[in-house]
Amino acid sequence: MALKDAILAPLLKVGLKSISRTRLPKIKGKIHLKGLNAPVEVLRDRWGVPHIYGQSIEDALFAQGFVHAQERMWQMDFNRRLVSGRLAEVLGEVGLPADRAMRTLGLRRAAEKDAELLPEELRDLFGTYCAGVNAWLEHGSLPVEFMLLRYQPEPWSLVDILSWAKLMSWSLCGNWDTEYQRGRLVTLLGAERVAELEIGASESWPVILDAAKVSSELENARRFTGPGASEGAGSNNWVVSGVRSAKGQPLLANDMHLGLTAPAIWFENHLVGGDIDVSGISLPGVPLIIAGHNGKVAWGFTDGFPDVQDLYEEHLRSTADGLWEYEYRGEWFPVEIRREEILVKGGDTVIEQVKLTRHGPIVNYILGAKEDEPSYALRWTTLEPETTTKAIYHMNLAKDCLEFYEALRWFTSPSQNTVYADTQGNIAYTLFGRVPIRSRGDGSVPVPGWSGEYEWSGNIPFEEMPHLVNPPLGYIATANNRVARSDYPYFLSNDYVYGDRAERIIEMIESKSKVYKAFFRQMQFDLISPTARDLARAIGGLKGVEPDLEEVVTLMGAWDGTLAVESAEAALYEVLIRKILEIIAAAHLGELAEKFRGKPPAAGLWSMHSWEWLRKLLRKPDSPWFNLGHGEKRDNVLSLALRRSIDFLSEQVGPEVGDWKWGKFHQLTFRHILGAMPTLASTFNRGPYPIGGDGSTVWSTFASEFDLSHETITGPAFRFIADLSDLNHCLGLLAPGNSGHIASPHYDDGVKAWFDEGYHPMLRRKEEIEQELEGTLKLVPLE
Repeated sequence: MALKDAILAPLLKVGLKSISRTRLPKIKGKIHLKGLNAPVEVLRDRWGVPHIYGQSIEDALFAQGFVHAQERMWQMDFNRRLVSGRLAEVLGEVGLPADRAMRTLGLRRAAEKDAELLPEELRDLFGTYCAGVNAWLEHGSLPVEFMLLRYQPEPWSLVDILSWAKLMSWSLCGNWDTEYQRGRLVTLLGAERVAELEIGASESWPVILDAAKVSSELENARRFTGPGASEGAGSNNWVVSGVRSAKGQPLLANDMHLGLTAPAIWFENHLVGGDIDVSGISLPGVPLIIAGHNGKVAWGFTDGFPDVQDLYEEHLRSTADGLWEYEYRGEWFPVEIRREEILVKGGDTVIEQVKLTRHGPIVNYILGAKEDEPSYALRWTTLEPETTTKAIYHMNLAKDCLEFYEALRWFTSPSQNTVYADTQGNIAYTLFGRVPIRSRGDGSVPVPGWSGEYEWSGNIPFEEMPHLVNPPLGYIATANNRVARSDYPYFLSNDYVYGDRAERIIEMIESKSKVYKAFFRQMQFDLISPTARDLARAIGGLKGVEPDLEEVVTLMGAWDGTLAVESAEAALYEVLIRKILEIIAAAHLGELAEKFRGKPPAAGLWSMHSWEWLRKLLRKPDSPWFNLGHGEKRDNVLSLALRRSIDFLSEQVGPEVGDWKWGKFHQLTFRHILGAMPTLASTFNRGPYPIGGDGSTVWSTFASEFDLSHETITGPAFRFIADLSDLNHCLGLLAPGNSGHIASPHYDDGVKAWFDEGYHPMLRRKEEIEQELEGTLKLVPLE
């Protein structure tokens, strides 16, 4: 930090926090608002969680919109601008690349079309939520971010709600760039050689639908009949049936992995009104609860990673009159040109000419493709008409697993794994969402758009999507791992995250005859990496190494794979696995070596593929992939990588093994968008904090697999544990906090708890909430 910034930063922090205190939400007293039908109470507990009590669902959603705006209006407006491609209007040229990408995709335009198709009932209901947001805009004081950027937010609308769902879909779909990189690898190496780099479905690694394999008839596991006593031993989310639970009722856990930011992506609240009584996490700017429980059903999500995006190579040509055409089945059709004007604060307006074919927008800019590459069009289910909001509404109201399953029928995007359980004792799993069926090919690489042979012929019928109910094993676990094996009749995907977390979850569940809520807490904070264990065993088995390597060989041979923040072994492992892949990729993959290892931007899921591929490769000591040109085998490469890793750690930290600590390299900062400015970093950001784990541990802390950079860490912003025998006392843990105001104690009061297993009770009974009360706000109709 420059000297000027170092002087200004603490002064700005004091001043901005002082201003922020004058703009904190009113949490006590009474506010008269136009648009309410009857009074609403908002009880905030000492963890900053609002419990909203309305006499109807309409008034409850009005109040939820009001409360979301109270606590997170800046975040809501930023996300709206992001998905709409309007960041440059307030941030200047720094926001232009994101704006160009969003205008190319056209997510906002797709949301506008969805709004036209929304049923009148939901249009009116969500309109009351928007009215609540806009009521706050009339009465509240804007947070300091608006003051710093000197602009006023616009009123909230139905399209804003639907746009945010589109943005979430984009953040959870990484197949487009994985296809692009796979295509480049095929061009370089040939399809047969690239097939050797694919993960596949190893019999030793967990697959979600295997929970039903014990049963002789899968259909028996589809019945909602409750688990019988004879049924013994069958993101992260997992659920166990009553047969495996100490209290005889299901237990469910969920932690969804997204960017760990300030403020948090999620907002925790409790919503009561009419037929609804639901607790959990919501998305600021979107009504209802996304994940949690409603007193009868509890649920949680992980990304299912189905292939819902395809890249089409298009033949384009310009006409004599300056227009564009694309080829399809021997004919030429006009390219749709969408003219996008991007306003840039302090600069000239930028015109983005977006080209669209029948398959979708041309996305070469987003791919970072070179000028001499083909034009690629993106077809993606999210750009087609959706009904996801209808699904969320009915999920919130579901009375049992069967009703919840039927609600999922309407959830089109993003396609997710969900585990759910009800108070009748049922547990279930469904991969939901719109997943295309292809006329030809599997969409793993870009395909010819001009031939007409690779079109989508429909979607997998909802009734035939992967689904489990009360499986014989007595549990279901998902962690972004492979959903089904080759006997599943439809193609789902070739691209999943590595299976370590699911493997470790299953390992822990099966280590106990009965599980309990406290054990689930331990599971969510587990730091053992199966891949680290395997690599440590391989290193421990090295023979004839140089004398100065013997100490670390012995150390790794005795290590259990725990990626603890103070661990020297963890630090060595994290450097070592990257060095091994660097050596192998450099010898075999040429100019794509770094992309295979995950160098940003647009590397897709290859970084995760490469780690799991290496784990599989360790079992084949004579594999030609270890040959660096002189007949090398596995142990030769491991010894070379170990030497380079020790040299790296000695240079970075020092030669003493005891000084090597994973937390010196792996650190988390909860980053605010304005925290990118040095003078504002200490005001808005929280951290850095040394942290253990990585993307392979149940306590997941994804960073770059390419190198040790940690600008962005993805992990569980919210942890949730539900005991179906007592849904009045579920456990929650949100970081960094529930408020978006820097002067609020709830801006960062979840940070310490996030590191220390400091779950809070998700209170549900009004009398218990009143015992932990921070304030009661009454919203009353304006007469």
